Amino acid sequence: MAWFKRTDKGIQTPTEAKKEAPDGLWYKTPKGKIVHMRELRNNSYVSPEDDYHVRIGSKEYFEILFDGNKFEELDADLSSGDPLGFVDTKEYPKRIVATQKKSGLKDACRTAVGKMNGQSVVISCMDFGFIGGSMGSVVGEKIARGVNHALENKIPFLMISKSGGARMMEAGFSLMQMAKTSARLALLGEAGIPYISLLTDPTTGGVTASYAMLGDFNIAEPGALIGFAGPRVIRETIGKDLPKGFQSSEFVLDHGFLDFIVDRRSLKQKLTTLFKLLAN
Repeated sequence: MAWFKRTDKGIQTPTEAKKEAPDGLWYKTPKGKIVHMRELRNNSYVSPEDDYHVRIGSKEYFEILFDGNKFEELDADLSSGDPLGFVDTKEYPKRIVATQKKSGLKDACRTAVGKMNGQSVVISCMDFGFIGGSMGSVVGEKIARGVNHALENKIPFLMISKSGGARMMEAGFSLMQMAKTSARLALLGEAGIPYISLLTDPTTGGVTASYAMLGDFNIAEPGALIGFAGPRVIRETIGKDLPKGFQSSEFVLDHGFLDFIVDRRSLKQKLTTLFKLLAN
């Protein structure tokens, strides 16, 4: 039984720190470089001076990857139900509604089909601005339906992960999405349909432990945080300092968990090349 329903209700992160594409005319990178937002947009949201990859969401990734920003969104109206009657500082349905109004999103994942350099592709992309990109029932269902569309039409599937992990408001129902999506992705492999997983900043928790690491190629953007538990939790658990750059995409690549790191400015071309390689 699916624990979600079609509704106009939704939820949004209350903190400005969790916003994805920055506001204003200017953007300051962590290294102190100042770049005009117009230049940043024209450079795929990568700072030209220090190559810092600004955290962006599905809207920006679709603009970068789909030809002419033309695509058909799949299952756009799916929205979370409240299977557990969960309440923290507010009731879960009210949190969903508030987040949807603030973010303009229905949930933490959008799936669309379109052309990428002339090649048809299904893309599921997560948005950190919706409850920290947490994985709930709607996220799992949208990914599963995206995979179904790829299977039915025999076209490649791209997953862009950006998540703080499982959605606590859905508890075990959230964790069930790990098995659900993994099983569906296995069908792509059996059918010989390419699946590429792109890990962006941050990709953690149950997302890392499931579909984010199951691609024919697992690739990442530079400087992305990738791991299961966060560095602070690990440090407090083991009582030791962590290696420099721990859980960065570069660290994860060096330890054999990624195939390669790709600059966002060349992402579209490299993905097209990989899909053609896998198709052959």
